[in-house]
Amino acid sequence: MTAPTAVFAWRRTPPPLLIGGAEVSQQLLAEEFARAGWRVVYLGSHEAPWNGSAQVGHLRAHLQAHGIEWEEAGEELRYRWNGVSCRAVTQDRLEKTLREVLSEVRPALVVTSQEGAADIAALARRTSRVAGWLHSVSANSHGVLHGRPHVALATSKFVAGRAQTPAGAQTVVFYPPFAPAEGNPSLPTGLAGPDHAPGGVLMVNPIPAKGSVLLHQLIHRLPGRRFTLVEGWWDTAREFTGYPNVRWVPRTYAMGSLYSGSDLLLVPSQVEDAFPRVIVEAGLHSVATVGSSRGGIPEAVGEGGVILDPDDVDAWVKAVESADRTSLGAKARTRAVPLVRPCLPELAAAGLIPAAAAG
Repeated sequence: MTAPTAVFAWRRTPPPLLIGGAEVSQQLLAEEFARAGWRVVYLGSHEAPWNGSAQVGHLRAHLQAHGIEWEEAGEELRYRWNGVSCRAVTQDRLEKTLREVLSEVRPALVVTSQEGAADIAALARRTSRVAGWLHSVSANSHGVLHGRPHVALATSKFVAGRAQTPAGAQTVVFYPPFAPAEGNPSLPTGLAGPDHAPGGVLMVNPIPAKGSVLLHQLIHRLPGRRFTLVEGWWDTAREFTGYPNVRWVPRTYAMGSLYSGSDLLLVPSQVEDAFPRVIVEAGLHSVATVGSSRGGIPEAVGEGGVILDPDDVDAWVKAVESADRTSLGAKARTRAVPLVRPCLPELAAAGLIPAAAAG
């Protein structure tokens, strides 16, 4: 019997070049399909969809660093990553390549999201079941609904509540996939230090939308606390490396030792985040969160942390100083562990794949 095929198609880079939570979530789901015996094709672009900038050099370097061989011809890279067949093409060739893939492999399911996903969904639904993954509440994310996917996968209840699903489609809450907690790999070169510093505070992606203004105030007012900041969407090191109580970590995919080396995670977003992965990942390491009351952050935190108005600086200072890290950390782990689960049965329950093929 021929194994069924799943296709992940979008205008961002395919694995393993990651930028944010959407990339991580889709890679983990694609890998789960591969482990379940599916043939998996992941089609993306080596040109950024937001400005057309070339990512091909970064992609080659990343593959080389991981010892992955690739083939390159006609401005297309092909390689395999953890059982997934990956293809990266130019933006102007993506839809043509998708048509070829659909004709060749006849997928049972196509998953798409983010920039330009409506066109991809409309094209794919002629031959396959289509899932449009809503990774946020932005217009960019919800634009896929204009392509009338059969099912909208909402990454939280908060996101599902904002979805305006077209007639004939359904929205289901589909929390992101998570891997078990990492061990404690070494920090990147040059960042050696104690594995754990009591009272240490961690924040990922310190940019204005994620609460960097509040972060500056906390660093000023809590000089006795060590803050570990991890580069996110772009490098803001110049803003923070002058503080004596700040350790700056360049973007890394090996977060295990950073979670384990901290007692508290800060998520002070000013924007309505959908369901931040870092909250659950920290929880898997028994690290509680002090989070903003915006968007889906309270839903992700549950009882494993403290939720505050992002404009109430005094409350944040008090929480960092007085939060019961042990008790909240245990609750954070209790909240996080069930999210490390097989995801294919949820897709089968949503009618996207046959139950027999859910592994």
